Amino acid sequence: MSDAALPTLWFGLLGVLLAGYAILDGFDLGVGMVHLFVAHDDAERRLVLNSIGPLWDGNEVWLVTFGGALFAAFPEAYATLFSGFYSAFMGLLFCLILRAVSIELRSKRIGRVWRHLWDAGFTLASFLASLLFGVAVGNLMQGVPLDAAGEYPGALLAQLRPYPVLVGVLVVTLFAMHGTIFLSLKTEGVLQVRTRRWMWRSFGFFLVAFMLTTIFTLVAVPHAIANFSRWPALWIVPVALVFAIANVPRAIFLGRPGAAFLSSVTVIAGLVALLGVAMFPNLVHSQPAPERSLTLWNAASSPRTLRIMLLVAAIGMPAVLAYTATVYWTFRGKTRLGEHSY
Repeated sequence: MSDAALPTLWFGLLGVLLAGYAILDGFDLGVGMVHLFVAHDDAERRLVLNSIGPLWDGNEVWLVTFGGALFAAFPEAYATLFSGFYSAFMGLLFCLILRAVSIELRSKRIGRVWRHLWDAGFTLASFLASLLFGVAVGNLMQGVPLDAAGEYPGALLAQLRPYPVLVGVLVVTLFAMHGTIFLSLKTEGVLQVRTRRWMWRSFGFFLVAFMLTTIFTLVAVPHAIANFSRWPALWIVPVALVFAIANVPRAIFLGRPGAAFLSSVTVIAGLVALLGVAMFPNLVHSQPAPERSLTLWNAASSPRTLRIMLLVAAIGMPAVLAYTATVYWTFRGKTRLGEHSY
């Protein structure tokens, strides 16, 4: 493989890592967001928690891997993002920590107030984490003002522009839909019936957010569709995305949550692919001075570094995939409460 192709390959691998994280951690973030609304008593809330209990911490490995790969492959972009979005990332980190603490401490004491506080913290942290993820993506899509040194000095409030917030709402509704479908696979009885109602509600919210975001993108972020003119074959991505979205309500109506979940997985993968198409070849799009953008080539590490990373990825990724597959196979089926359950 030529040196010139290495940054493009790593751009694609980062997309795979991001899609893996969004798919896997997306459903447990979604479960967290509907936790207070789907489950009505302590037993049901324990069931909801235990549906993701063996999975949630392993899912976050994908986010850590994504951050490490970005740091090693594109250090200039990593530095710009983590300095410019420092406050937002600290908020995100706080939310992820609060989620973990809520899961672990919630059932340590038998007390109504104690458990309700951790339930509220779990739901709020899941919502805010999803929103912050979406806001970050929206800022990258719309572009941020980079200075001549490639740095973004923007404050947190400056990042809460209408378009990034709308993308944040889209991510919230997407993960809520994904999470309720997963929860339907893991529950039964009255809780599953109640979850089914929330599947329809979350899909409706997602559909509205998706249409509004699409319109806003076409009108206000025209550079996001520039690559479709250069490579018309890329139109297969939005076409496949539309079919996947359409199959979600069809599968729910037919009582096939497994098919609905696969469609939801495809929707997330399609949206990540659209993000990649919109961003390429930029990692951080500069607006209003696009010539200052950080691209695959001016932000990449040396070819030798990228080649060494490929070797590490070839050894490490099969291990991560094997671990993930083993955990999901081991804890397949309906959730049951046991002696050591949350």
